[in-house]
Amino acid sequence: MATTAHELDEMNDIDLEAKLREAKEELFNLRFQAATGQLESHGRLRTVKKDIARIYTVVRERELGIRTAPDAGDNQSNEDGAA
Repeated sequence: MATTAHELDEMNDIDLEAKLREAKEELFNLRFQAATGQLESHGRLRTVKKDIARIYTVVRERELGIRTAPDAGDNQSNEDGAA
């Protein structure tokens, strides 16, 4: 199940961490299956790696202020009005 950057934008930081953990666990399992010769779909390896990269990109862009978390957008408008 490939995720898009738009879907990741709608997630908060906790959900992103959970999604990242799941993707890393799936990648580990897929690599193990590939090493033992049990892997059926090699394309899934590539998809999971790209999903992990997308998650890392969204997290990093939030750190740099390029993207905002869904909760952060509401807080910023309140802070601007209070200042």
